[in-house]
Amino acid sequence: MYLFLDYLFIVFHSLLILFNVFGWLFPALRFWNFITLLMTGGSWFILGIFYGIGYCPLTDWHYMVLRELGETGMPPSYIQYILDRLLGIQITPLQADTVTVGVFFLALMASLYVNINAYRRRRELN
Repeated sequence: MYLFLDYLFIVFHSLLILFNVFGWLFPALRFWNFITLLMTGGSWFILGIFYGIGYCPLTDWHYMVLRELGETGMPPSYIQYILDRLLGIQITPLQADTVTVGVFFLALMASLYVNINAYRRRRELN
C-alpha cells in the first residue's frame, strides 16, 4: 500500500507542480491555474506561519509515506527530492528554494496577467 501511495504522490505532486508552472498557458485552464497558485501560496505563507515558511501538506504526507518505506534523510525541499529521484540532479537547499520561489512568482504574475486580460475582454464583449 505504501509503495502505491509513493507512486501516487510522485505523479500527483509532480503534475500539480507542472500545472502551477505552465497551466496559465492554456486558456481553458487559466482560472484553475490561478486558484492552485493561490492555494500553493496560501500553504507556503499562511500555513507556513505555523509549520515553517514553504510548508506543503503534500510534501509532508509524501515524506510520511517514504518514512514508512524506510527512507531517511529526505531533503527539506520537495523540488530537491524530485529532481534527485527522477532525474539524478542534486542541488542545494538554497538553489531549490531560490528557483522554486522565483518560478512560483513568475507563474503567479503570468497567471494574474492572463486572467485579468481575459476578464477585461469578457467585460468589453458584454
